[in-house]
Amino acid sequence: MPVTLSLQEVYELSRAALMACGASEANAASVARSIREAEAEGICNVGLAYLPYYCEHVLCGKVDGQAQPELKQTAPAALLVDAKHGFAHAAYEAGEAALLSLARSQGLAAMGLANSYASGVIGYFADRIARQGLIGLVFTNASASIAPWGGTKPLFGTNPLALGVPRADAPPIVVDQSSSTTARVNVVQAAERGVSIPDTWALDADGRPTTDPNEGLKGSIAPLGGYKGAGLALLVEVLAAGLVGANWSFQASSLGDNEGGPPNIGQLFIAIDSGLFGAAGFGDRLETLVAAIHAQDGTRLPGDGRHRARRKAEAEGVSLDETLHARMMDYAERAALA
Repeated sequence: MPVTLSLQEVYELSRAALMACGASEANAASVARSIREAEAEGICNVGLAYLPYYCEHVLCGKVDGQAQPELKQTAPAALLVDAKHGFAHAAYEAGEAALLSLARSQGLAAMGLANSYASGVIGYFADRIARQGLIGLVFTNASASIAPWGGTKPLFGTNPLALGVPRADAPPIVVDQSSSTTARVNVVQAAERGVSIPDTWALDADGRPTTDPNEGLKGSIAPLGGYKGAGLALLVEVLAAGLVGANWSFQASSLGDNEGGPPNIGQLFIAIDSGLFGAAGFGDRLETLVAAIHAQDGTRLPGDGRHRARRKAEAEGVSLDETLHARMMDYAERAALA
């Protein structure tokens, strides 16, 4: 039977499991916060369902659970964080205050993360920036899973990007999408459950659409919108990895197994203060746009579904598969795994 957990219990279980596997308290807490938020917003594939990957990768050394990120300012509006082969979440938090401060003083600021690991739901970071009254843009690459347009061998990651836009009297607008039709983890989980996938999700080793997740994992994840998605993946690759000196996706070790060392991928965070760009009354103008969208029946803003899910989760908790819960409890209770 499914197990129901409060959001606080999600946080505590995630933190305990990561620490039992060898993560420091600070690193475990930063990742656990992101897992709690993913579960709250109904993004379960990279919530608790992804926690086993985090735990196993700490155990095998693909991510350094004891890493202490180093922050440096490289220009008046530019920051670089060396994640030291550790979690992106802790590396971001190491520079967040400086990023927000520089954005407010300069109008715009950017922070790159190098030698980093997977960041989970990147809309989480865009939302954090937006809740501080700034527009947030986030980019990350990942281990290779998308072939370049016309090719058959994975070269780009699913390479998501996110936008967070603050609103005065409502939760932020949050756009969070990958360059692929779906996250690779969704295909992995379908293969584990032995179920088919939509024929738009993946391509086999010959570049043909497939409904067999195992064949899709032998081939590549389909880019979003055909050649346009491949172009988007390239854009994110340049911004997230190229600018910060991180591994290109095809150079990174896989985030889906325990083979190889740290992937050393990259992230880029941009924070923008709309008030310093001459657009007087940005908030009021944004609400004019929102009203025009809502004037059409059936429309919704990006992020609305997340916010509804959060209200429900705060009131009722979240449901977790019993087998997954038992596995998480095993990580959390058997410190000898570390």
